[in-house]
Amino acid sequence: MNKRLVATVTAAAALGGLGLVGAQPVLAHGHDQGRPASYALTGDAEGSRFEGIGADRRRGTFYVSEVTGGEIHRGDVRDGQTEEWLPAGADGRTTARGITVDRASNVYVAGGPNGLEGDRPDLWVYSPDGELLAALRVPADEAFLNDVAIGPDGAAYFTDSNDPRVYRVAQGDDGWEAEVWADASGTIERRDGFNLGGIVLSADRSAFVVAQGNTGDLWRFGLDGTVDAIDTGDADLVNADGLVLRGSRLTVVRNFDHALATLRLSADGSQARFVREQATDPSKVFTTATELRGRVLFVESEFGSGPATPPYQVTTNPSAG
Repeated sequence: MNKRLVATVTAAAALGGLGLVGAQPVLAHGHDQGRPASYALTGDAEGSRFEGIGADRRRGTFYVSEVTGGEIHRGDVRDGQTEEWLPAGADGRTTARGITVDRASNVYVAGGPNGLEGDRPDLWVYSPDGELLAALRVPADEAFLNDVAIGPDGAAYFTDSNDPRVYRVAQGDDGWEAEVWADASGTIERRDGFNLGGIVLSADRSAFVVAQGNTGDLWRFGLDGTVDAIDTGDADLVNADGLVLRGSRLTVVRNFDHALATLRLSADGSQARFVREQATDPSKVFTTATELRGRVLFVESEFGSGPATPPYQVTTNPSAG
């Protein structure tokens, strides 16, 4: 191999580690290994708006939540067509937001404002067979459960877009329980709009990194009980929604700004360095994303100003028009 070729390969490898090969970050490889570049969602002809996505990495499946009715859809990474897994309105669920899967393949669903009217649940837990394991209220008034991540203890941690709280959900001696795990009211100011949203576990599993969408701030919720602002420099992260952490690379989905921000995150989540920003398709609004089998899957939400119209999809290429 000649020196020029060696240098080219070395440079490409270095850029690939940063996700910067070519004009776009390496977020996915499209139709590779027989896998589709996008996944069709079976929405309603009258209009469906999708938001959350969670991956069962052991089984190669993913789940997508829908806002206007609360149905949950399931897909396989090898099949371009998804199916409705749980119907709208089931188990008191009229809307659904963040969604994730634990190591036992149990599925956790955040209800957004579902519990704000009447005595409806704030969240649900389902077995991989779709059996309802729990439908819970959190111990707080006016909670808006936005997103959810699994902690190192196996419990699920839900963010609140109304107040700066994180709730912990796990199975205890008396069954499934929801508790306030962290209340950062003395540190994080509640603002108008969506407060805490996207959440990911740091690489060293010592803390959660949480996005505050209305301010563009990132917060570190340490498992030791500390809550600290993460210095992101000059990065503009307003409208931060979903977060995806792959190694040290944090991808922030900025929904209505039609952009993906990439930052380098320290292992403990305490420091972040802005790397670059990539524009997404300006005609679409992407909300959340997840990594599955080496690719990142992005939810096309239909949250635009006009009516939601099919086709509905999850895509591996959010920049394509």
